[in-house]
Amino acid sequence: MDWNKLADALIPDENVKDLEEYEKAYPERALEKGAQVTRLAPSPTGFMHIGNLFVALANERIAHQSDGVFYLRIEDTDEKRKVEGAVEVIHTSLKYFGVKFDEGADLCGNYGPYYQRQRAEIYHAYAKDLIRRGLAYPCFCTEQDLEQTRETQTEQKLLPGYYGEFAKCRTLTEEQIYENLRAGKPYVIRLRSQGDVNVKHTFRDEVKGEITVTENNQDVVILKSDGIPTYHFAHAIDDHFMRTTLVIRGEEWLSSLPIHIELFKALNFRLPKYGHNCSIQKIDGETRRKLSKRKDPEASLSYYREQGYHPDAVRTYMMTLLNSNFEEWLLKFPDKPLEEFKFSIGKMGKSGALFDIVKLNDIAKTQMSKLSQEETYDFLKTWTEEFGTQTQKKYFDDKEYLMNVLALCMGVNGKKRRKDFICAKQAMDTIAYFFEEAFSPEYAYRFENGTVKKVLQEFKEVYNYADDSSAWFNKVKQIAENNGFTSDMKAYKANPDAYAGNVADIAEMLRIAVTGLSNTPDLWTIMQILGEQKTLDRLEKAISAL
Repeated sequence: MDWNKLADALIPDENVKDLEEYEKAYPERALEKGAQVTRLAPSPTGFMHIGNLFVALANERIAHQSDGVFYLRIEDTDEKRKVEGAVEVIHTSLKYFGVKFDEGADLCGNYGPYYQRQRAEIYHAYAKDLIRRGLAYPCFCTEQDLEQTRETQTEQKLLPGYYGEFAKCRTLTEEQIYENLRAGKPYVIRLRSQGDVNVKHTFRDEVKGEITVTENNQDVVILKSDGIPTYHFAHAIDDHFMRTTLVIRGEEWLSSLPIHIELFKALNFRLPKYGHNCSIQKIDGETRRKLSKRKDPEASLSYYREQGYHPDAVRTYMMTLLNSNFEEWLLKFPDKPLEEFKFSIGKMGKSGALFDIVKLNDIAKTQMSKLSQEETYDFLKTWTEEFGTQTQKKYFDDKEYLMNVLALCMGVNGKKRRKDFICAKQAMDTIAYFFEEAFSPEYAYRFENGTVKKVLQEFKEVYNYADDSSAWFNKVKQIAENNGFTSDMKAYKANPDAYAGNVADIAEMLRIAVTGLSNTPDLWTIMQILGEQKTLDRLEKAISAL
């Protein structure tokens, strides 16, 4: 068979160059010994999974700790899955969480273009080379043909795929091939596998350690009928010419590893190191399962932006999943930048990482408590402008008022910072009672209405905005004594049945009346922030509701 003639007939791309020219165009990177070149290579589907961030942080840390390069490549070979604006989603999502690329899609770089659809010429050149060497061939099988093969393999309980006796086009004669071409039959280009599934060898996985890999015997498609490469083929060529040294990716790609090993060998490329990280899982009833983008809102990166989790909180939490010794380091150095932690591939988990929203929330509370009053204001304002309601946007009309609210809720003037805020959405909901537009209390008292009404009326009559906290509390204690409650907590604990309740119960009635809540920061300070008229109006509203 004239393989050169066939290669030109199957791939009539006049733009392809000699293979040596591509090697010259994308030379080895001038990096120090040990520097790693890593990448993130998502598809533009419009959905960014938290697993993308998981992998991105690992690759970014490995590259930057070694003074290497971390780049972004968009794998857009599947036109059907492509979503308009998806690349922007990738950029904004990762930028929000502080993932920094050195080069890649929409950034500068000498190893582009970084969109696979713009690299068709290179793929065609190497596909033609494989055909010329007898390592690739055209396949004219239809979907019906392939479906029939699958049914036969299922019935006979054989390994599914296109191989051996089932690779019908592998043995086509030169005459049959040209006859099909003249008839205008569509075709794909397949790799002519040289592998043997009976041969196994040990492979060093950078995350999982030594694993056993079976040789590939599948004649996988490398170019689709439209001339666009499959993921398998494109990624091998791109990782070579972008000079990738290490690929950290999800363990779902382990089954494709034999194909990738054979492709690199067939292309005469040096195989990069591979590390297959564990999937992110969650507890569902009594079982563990992978986070699902269909079932679990927390699977999407957009969820954390919409909820307003601080990016540092999410990064910190992800690091607890990525490296087993990170939490110990964090306890020793709680205020150090995450970049100072020495990330290690060897400390990545070999089994599924368990996602824990409670743990994330605890980390988020700590992170929010580290922000200054001004930083918190700016963070909440930025979130509200993008995701908040029109009512919430009005909270920022009076900065001094809102800053006083934040000072109280954050405890910035106290000895110990409060940790009430988890994320922006929850924070904005938490402070809503300070704003009349959002104040719609559901009064839920633990005492009879008559008692509550008497307490509120008495307090309203003696309330004075000018009272300091001590004078204010003395009045609350007096109201307690007037109504059969006690202000002596020791006496109450010794004999609770002797009293209607204690002074804390009186304070709770006032708290619910003024804020609609039974648990808030210091009530005197709340009344000071609200001001005299608002406080009195709320007391009157609560009395009327009784």
